[in-house]
Amino acid sequence: MIERDAAADEPDRTWCMSEVDIFRDLSEPEMEAIAEAAPMKTYSAGEILHTPQQPSEVLFILKRGRVRIFRVSADGRALTCAIISPGTIFGEMALLGQRMYDNFAEALDDVTVCVMSRADVHRFLLSDARIAARITEILGHRVADLEQRLSDSVFKSVPQRIAATLTTLAARAGTPTGRLLAMARHPQIALTHEQLAALAGTSRETTTKVLHDFADRGLLRLARGRITVLDPERLNDAAG
Repeated sequence: MIERDAAADEPDRTWCMSEVDIFRDLSEPEMEAIAEAAPMKTYSAGEILHTPQQPSEVLFILKRGRVRIFRVSADGRALTCAIISPGTIFGEMALLGQRMYDNFAEALDDVTVCVMSRADVHRFLLSDARIAARITEILGHRVADLEQRLSDSVFKSVPQRIAATLTTLAARAGTPTGRLLAMARHPQIALTHEQLAALAGTSRETTTKVLHDFADRGLLRLARGRITVLDPERLNDAAG
């Protein structure tokens, strides 16, 4: 893991804060103050940012890349709980009602995060009504997403769950923090079949079979490590 201190490089002092939604209307001095309290760290794809064995309260602000939140079942299977996109927060922070419990956090891409302690979260984030309200909104959406996935796992078939997961990811791909590539005509989702299977709560083999069926029907185009959504409306219909 490579660490980078934001305060040590003057042109980059507020690099981690800029374009992060919860800080969108802060002044330059306000962002500089937060940047000094939240040094940047970088992780390579596949590295672990957090494990259940790390008891200290830390809040991560994700600037670049994606992070997978997962837990390991008693039989050793990795169950993905969420994929965190740039511009949002995660971590072990009871102060915010943000708990990792037995979850791990893994870098899906090369990742850059800013890291804040409990004291600095209280000092810089919760003391600002604008930021506190946005954090509450983010955490509320995350709970709603998790509840929807739990409902889908009970009431939807595997193909419907995969279609629903792809529909959600495709919608995010077109946002400023998403993965839609410049000049791309269709939403492109940068996930392997195994990663998608973990999100949909099924096996990689079943996911591959369903994806090829969707591709044969013209809903998707498949490439190594990437899924292109060609027909979002029909894919949404397939999600039930």
